[in-house]
Amino acid sequence: MAKNVKKLTLAKKLANRGDIIKPTEIIIRQNRADNVRDIEDLVGVSSGATGSINSVYFSPVQTRKQRLLNGESLKKTTMKREPLSPARVAPKKNKKDDQMVTRIKMGSATVVKCKVLPDAVDSPVTVSKVKLEVKHQREQEAQRDSDSYSEVQAPHPLWFNHLENIRIMRISRSAPVDTMGCHRCADLKADSKTQRFQNLVALMLSSQTKDQTTYEAMNRLKDRSLTPLKVKEIPVTELENLLHPVSFYKNKAKYLKQTVEILIDKYDSDIPNNVKELVALPGVGPKMAHICMAVAWNKITGIGVDVHVHRLSNRLGWVPKPTKEPEQTRVALEKWLPFSLWAEVNHLFVGFGQTICTPVKPNCVECLNKNICPSAHFKIKK
Repeated sequence: MAKNVKKLTLAKKLANRGDIIKPTEIIIRQNRADNVRDIEDLVGVSSGATGSINSVYFSPVQTRKQRLLNGESLKKTTMKREPLSPARVAPKKNKKDDQMVTRIKMGSATVVKCKVLPDAVDSPVTVSKVKLEVKHQREQEAQRDSDSYSEVQAPHPLWFNHLENIRIMRISRSAPVDTMGCHRCADLKADSKTQRFQNLVALMLSSQTKDQTTYEAMNRLKDRSLTPLKVKEIPVTELENLLHPVSFYKNKAKYLKQTVEILIDKYDSDIPNNVKELVALPGVGPKMAHICMAVAWNKITGIGVDVHVHRLSNRLGWVPKPTKEPEQTRVALEKWLPFSLWAEVNHLFVGFGQTICTPVKPNCVECLNKNICPSAHFKIKK
């Protein structure tokens, strides 16, 4: 048959002949009390002896599904949850889980209806529950730590309570040291040797300087490719301009020029890997050396005591008697503070000293240690 010849359907042929299609039989469903006809059924009723046929081509235009939706009761059945492998779902916690899925039958179709749980982020109920669980877990960990440190002979009997409260306050409030501290100043795209050198430079500049100022100066230096060889090539006056307004920027520029000469000649442009040789570098003190060992070499050799750690240790009574210099405070702390806390105390106290226990007018009202801090009691009475 040629492709351009259309094949006539039977209905088309009958229509061309003028014949009328008359149904001669109706199938009545005996299991329905209302005897409602469906569009799917054949229709037409014979009228007996006269032989006439009353043809109803369609019942009221309703399919089975439409009638169910327009009035008939929906048959709901609870679909039982089938056990799945532990790798896919968590074990069933309560009976409510069995009612989370409902199957609705509508004629030949089936609709599955699921209850949607509140989102874990937006639901205050869920968030509160998570917070309580975290708090409970934290309390258990703190209790275990407290038991393990119960035999520590500390100058203040409530030293661990001080520590836990400061941890809580540090979590709830960010500080400049968190984003602009010396550990954040190195170029992460540089090689390991260059990153260690930049850690050392940031520490040398940070002495008696705010983190924001140090961070900005480090960015200016990194724009010039901060390596020992590049620093060696920069004239002193130009280096001073790059460091300004860092505190004592002229002295620090001089120390930095002297240090890079030593690093190039003695350490192949790297930095020493021990405290003794670090403190021998111009402008590098014990605090810088211990922090540098932790940040650059990932080794804990001592507590990095700066002005914040020095001030807070005296205010909290963590030293047997008041100390005048940070180095004296470091020696006093290392005699009793557990070694497992040495790496934490610097970053913890610096951020706390920047936000709440500030040098001038500390915010004792918001401090969780206000009832157990000797200095806070003194200020409240005053």
